[in-house]
Amino acid sequence: MPDADFDKARRSTRVFMRVRVVVAGKNSDNRRFREACETIVINAHGGLMYLNQPLAMNAIVVLTNPFTQEEQESRVVYLGEATDKGQRVGVEFLTPAPHFWGVDFVPTDWPAPPATVRPS
Repeated sequence: MPDADFDKARRSTRVFMRVRVVVAGKNSDNRRFREACETIVINAHGGLMYLNQPLAMNAIVVLTNPFTQEEQESRVVYLGEATDKGQRVGVEFLTPAPHFWGVDFVPTDWPAPPATVRPS
């Protein structure tokens, strides 16, 4: 059995928080889907949620924040066992986006938002 490095430091702090999100993409049957759900855990680099779609590891999905309409392309990096709530699916943003979630209490290890330039 391969050795797992469980002591490896995380890239950003996990926050247990329910955030509404819409997930869209192609499932493992190659059918397009769009499903509204809530997250279980979020961080600056992705999140964990329950989905009722058969997905494959490394599948690309698009998450949409329904409040801001911001979209984030993501890769499936974890598939948990199916439950009555659906399958736990972990996704990793292709580009870190700590402000995608709209979290007001951003942990100190999440990257700061880019500075905005205002016209003079």
